Amino acid sequence: MSLGLQPVLAQEDLSALLESMEEKTTEYATAGFKTTRVINSHSIENVGAGVMDFKISHRFGYINGGIYELFGLDQASIRIGLDYGITKQLMVGFGRSSFEKTYDGFVKYKFLRQSSGVKNMPISAAWVSTMAIKTLKPSDPERENYFTSNLYYAHQLIIGRKFSEAFTLQLMPSMVHRNLVETTNDNNDIFAIGIAARQKITRRVAVNAEYYYQLNQTDPDITNSLSIGFDLETGGHVFQLHFTNSTSMIEKGFIPETTGNWLDGDIHFGFNVSRVFTIVNKEMKKPE
Repeated sequence: MSLGLQPVLAQEDLSALLESMEEKTTEYATAGFKTTRVINSHSIENVGAGVMDFKISHRFGYINGGIYELFGLDQASIRIGLDYGITKQLMVGFGRSSFEKTYDGFVKYKFLRQSSGVKNMPISAAWVSTMAIKTLKPSDPERENYFTSNLYYAHQLIIGRKFSEAFTLQLMPSMVHRNLVETTNDNNDIFAIGIAARQKITRRVAVNAEYYYQLNQTDPDITNSLSIGFDLETGGHVFQLHFTNSTSMIEKGFIPETTGNWLDGDIHFGFNVSRVFTIVNKEMKKPE
């Protein structure tokens, strides 16, 4: 009789042990956005440690150019960038834009990660700092032009939450500093609040949107950046097709220098292509 009970008791003990182990695990939210960019903006996501992300971002001209400009297809600006994950939390990147012949670099550190279970964290949070230099030839070569006049800096806090498998929302309080502005009435420091969201439609298709509201912009010709698009995932590639009123693809440009007006048809059709490569397989390395 007692021998018959032993397998049952052992099975119950094993089940209790497995339940106890499950209760002590932490589940982290993943893939709130499919890439490290929403459209122009950084998303709350990072590339993995030892992974390089090669990005090509392309913007055609305004669609209100009509048939003569083939609805913007006759014009284009492009940014080519490389992002690299140093650790799961820290990544860096570098890029070059044809618009104003700008070089940019950034550092991004994800210091909070949304999780449930043993460690319960309702949000993810990251800090991004960027630096850019415009290498466009000066409009007035006769005057004294300083190297520092072409430097720009941006700092951004990203706070995001994946509310469900289909919906993610993030906020981006931002500051852009410009060493040189056009007039004395312009602010060197522009403060803005950004908001971005992703709604998953199918397993491989999602809708993204982002908007920046500038808090202290004084130039009446400057508008707020608004972008809407689709993510299409195809294995190792992610294609992002979108419409935006911003020509520039870096914070220095699309936050304080957007001039396009959606109501006037000042809308760029564009796309981002992302391809990731594992450079260093850090999971195979022996622990130190």
